[in-house]
Amino acid sequence: MNDTSDTVTGAEAVVEMLTLHGVEMLFGLCGDTSLPLYDALARLPHGMRHILARDERSAAYMADGYARVAGKVGVCEGPSGGGVMYLLPGLAEANESSVPVLGINSDISVAARGRYTLTEIDQGALMRPVTKWNAVLDRSQDIPRIFRAAFDQMTTGRPGAAHIALPFDVQNGPVHRTELFADPSLGQYPARRVAPDPSELARAAKLLGTAARPVFICGGGVVISGAHEELLRLAERLTAPVATSISGKGSIGEAHPLAAGVVGSNGGTAETRAIIDDADLIVFVGCRAGSVTTERWRYPAPGKVKVVHLDIDPAVLGANYPLEAGLVGDAKLGLAALNDALATAMRRPLNADRVQKAKEEKFRKFQALAASIEKPIKPERVVAELSRALEPDAIVVADAGTPCPYLSAYYEVSRPGRRFISNRAHGALGYSLPAAIGTYFARPQGKCVAVMGDGSFGFACGDLETAARYRLPITFIVIANATYGWIKAGQKSGYNQRYFGVDFTATDHAAVAAAFGLRSWRVTEPDQLGKVLHEALAPAEPTLLDIVCQPLHEAKAPVSEWIA
Repeated sequence: MNDTSDTVTGAEAVVEMLTLHGVEMLFGLCGDTSLPLYDALARLPHGMRHILARDERSAAYMADGYARVAGKVGVCEGPSGGGVMYLLPGLAEANESSVPVLGINSDISVAARGRYTLTEIDQGALMRPVTKWNAVLDRSQDIPRIFRAAFDQMTTGRPGAAHIALPFDVQNGPVHRTELFADPSLGQYPARRVAPDPSELARAAKLLGTAARPVFICGGGVVISGAHEELLRLAERLTAPVATSISGKGSIGEAHPLAAGVVGSNGGTAETRAIIDDADLIVFVGCRAGSVTTERWRYPAPGKVKVVHLDIDPAVLGANYPLEAGLVGDAKLGLAALNDALATAMRRPLNADRVQKAKEEKFRKFQALAASIEKPIKPERVVAELSRALEPDAIVVADAGTPCPYLSAYYEVSRPGRRFISNRAHGALGYSLPAAIGTYFARPQGKCVAVMGDGSFGFACGDLETAARYRLPITFIVIANATYGWIKAGQKSGYNQRYFGVDFTATDHAAVAAAFGLRSWRVTEPDQLGKVLHEALAPAEPTLLDIVCQPLHEAKAPVSEWIA
């Protein structure tokens, strides 16, 4: 920027505002309406790294994965028209998952609106339902104010996504230098934490102190707020089992005696359900108590158990269950306050027998399937081998469909924190591959593994080229069964095996990955899986493991060894 001038261009102001908020990574895709912004990024010293994606959906999912692990705002960008439509799915997922992702779409000029201009679309109306906050800029002078508002909205209260439409002429207009300021703390989340009301805290503490069989059900809010120590201290004081939603996986180390694992209809088991049924008090923490976690509001059964709910979003309190106490506040501050309120209460002796018996029965059934040498390879075997092969600090990104329920139920995260990611808000296929790329840039020192079905692979495989271009040491695992397996299972169990519109031709995913420049393997034999998995995890470069989980007569693609 020219220090002798009182103004900068709108595009330069965007770069400066992102820098002032501490943004380090941009994920995006170029377009003609974005030329001023790209030129500013090319010319100016800013310290940000731009990752060129092959699809705007992927760019948004990369920003999502980055934000979840880095604890910072993820930023994605794209051009007008198709670019804004493709960015939308990722912003919708991030917003509903309470992940702060800023989507920036360049746009046609303000002067060109309403003239049937190529790529014209009402970006504000399109993005309003799927973001926490959005704005369409009309004047370059408003850029600093709008960006400050976006970061404030994304990282305070319930975190969420924001969207800014940046017209071409606004990028070229003037902005006064005096307006270029920001609060860098708003580039991280959660920002400006709030604590629950003292009267509700007292009521909740009394309930916890008198409950005979309290159980915690923790959602993503515990992981987001970093409330692991506070949760553990409270659970141990009360000798209370801790169950989690899928997004809450990592609220407690799952090797802990009180860790009951994931509950619900997408990863829960009969054994974990029994723990919920046995409770006389349920404490939801950072959890919306939605349809999946509660198996459509049956576990816990409304009216049959007392409920306390702690959440940053006041709208979720009492939405699905009558409450004995509702605490609006940050999970870390709320749990710390509950610990303080119970500090003088007698600590209960640790008794985790019921949790341990439930886990033993659950994993006894699992191991019987995981040890099977039958073909096709069973998903349980994939989870078991992955559990043996990965270090405790590894991060697993599971796509919706087949990977999510198996991994959420049986892949144990031994240490608390964000070490398991799945897109549970909308469950769109094609998430894990690009999200793993964003995850790597957030924490490059750890191993990252993306697990997907072959349906998901078809949505996102173009960004294997992105992984190859940047030589990212991510291992991509494809569970290949040539079908949309989750839906086919529903047709099998609920519709008398009337399969319709779910099967497709088997693909040699290893060969596809090799074409993009990745080292890749294809495995059909159960007893070879462990060995090949270790080989795939070892290189400091991107690799892909194609695991055939359908009968060989259905796997029409050729079976190949390692492809150089």
